[in-house]
Amino acid sequence: MARWLWLACVVALCTMPVRAASDVAPVTSAAPSVAAPAASAGTVAQLALDGPIGPAAAEYFDDASKRAVADHAVAIVLQIDTPGGLEDSMRQIIASMLACKVPVLVYVAPGGARAASAGTYILYAGQIAAMAPATHLGAATPVSLGGDTPMPLPDVGQPPTSAKSSGQPATGDDAADTSRDAESHKVLNDAIAYIRSLAQLRGRNAAWAEQAVRGAATLTASEAAKKHVIDFVATDVSDLLAKADGLQVQVGDHSITLQLKGLSVHDYAPNARTRFLAMITNPTIAYVLLLAGMFGLVLEAMHPGAMLPGIVGGICLLIGLYALQLLPVNYAGLALMALGVGLLVAEVVNPTVGALGIGGVISFVVGSVMLMNTGVAGYGVNLGVIAGIAVCAALLLALILWLVLRSRRSHVVTGDVALRADVAELLEPVNAGGEAWVMVRGERWRVHCDTSLPAGAQVRIVRRQGLLLWVVPA
Repeated sequence: MARWLWLACVVALCTMPVRAASDVAPVTSAAPSVAAPAASAGTVAQLALDGPIGPAAAEYFDDASKRAVADHAVAIVLQIDTPGGLEDSMRQIIASMLACKVPVLVYVAPGGARAASAGTYILYAGQIAAMAPATHLGAATPVSLGGDTPMPLPDVGQPPTSAKSSGQPATGDDAADTSRDAESHKVLNDAIAYIRSLAQLRGRNAAWAEQAVRGAATLTASEAAKKHVIDFVATDVSDLLAKADGLQVQVGDHSITLQLKGLSVHDYAPNARTRFLAMITNPTIAYVLLLAGMFGLVLEAMHPGAMLPGIVGGICLLIGLYALQLLPVNYAGLALMALGVGLLVAEVVNPTVGALGIGGVISFVVGSVMLMNTGVAGYGVNLGVIAGIAVCAALLLALILWLVLRSRRSHVVTGDVALRADVAELLEPVNAGGEAWVMVRGERWRVHCDTSLPAGAQVRIVRRQGLLLWVVPA
């Protein structure tokens, strides 16, 4: 063992100078320069962000952009069509764009696509911003996780309208409103500063960017080009590369002249992990996984040893919880869902007149609606799924109540009560005070009778004493 450790140390020491030299090389080559023409040969990487911006989108861009740089792509075309998404994921994508070693050309396409909300920030962050005809951008006002939109800030010179500014004392409600307004203004100011910094970095229209955040302003592709929000309108990716060819952009601390015309475009699809993450972070899928996990564990608790419900439920619950910690979840809604499931299980275990079950259904539905009702585009649970599960729960509750009521009206068919209601037939004659055999429900029983009766006579059972039945003439 010592010999192998010594040999490993020697190998490590021998490789250290080589690694250090490779690490220093990029630093020495990154000396400030006015213009460093990009290589004319190479490929252009194409990435696509379709749908809401979330953790899967952020991981996809980070992974695909690194693979593109490793493959010596000269530029990245990021094609987007998004209604918006989560702020943290948007900032991760923009941070990766700003740190990327090759220019990123953000392209809103195809026709009919949009770069709304978070998409507007991403569009502003690209070295080149372009849009296809019949597309639009804007409406970048941040929305809180509770679904409330921050109030627009007053324009410069416009006096505020709060109770404090008017000289009136603030009541409890006014104070709460003032606190909420202050928090909303902080969020709004932060978003405005962020998009203005991106606009100033890329030399684009910062005034309109502020209006997109402050007042949810929107623009079409042609209007955006006229207002210098984007660089140009391109009909397709080839037209995009042709129009971007020869433009000078800033990548890190040095300038690059783009030479993209005629280069081949290589698509970078998301890897298996990113596809799996995109699937489970779909709010509806995460919701179904969470329910499957809850009910699986409940079935395992009610039927110990079944194994399959517990294993499947545990896996689904863990995956669902992992997805929820990546999503904007309302934990009050999650608690109401758990309470609803608990009440439904209590109704099944200990049936009542429906109080527990009805309360469980109401709690479950309200919690499901609240769970991801955040106002963030694309991050709400499908109401059809909630309605379907709620209807199934209501039908299950109705079935339980019907079975309970039917069981209360039905006759007893087992035990001493059922025996006392039965009529048997003597298999042999019996003397007064003697015993004989009878047939009851296909079984032979020993009976005692105080009256003499012939074989075949009908008798009624009045009580049981151990394995002996007391009978009287029917």
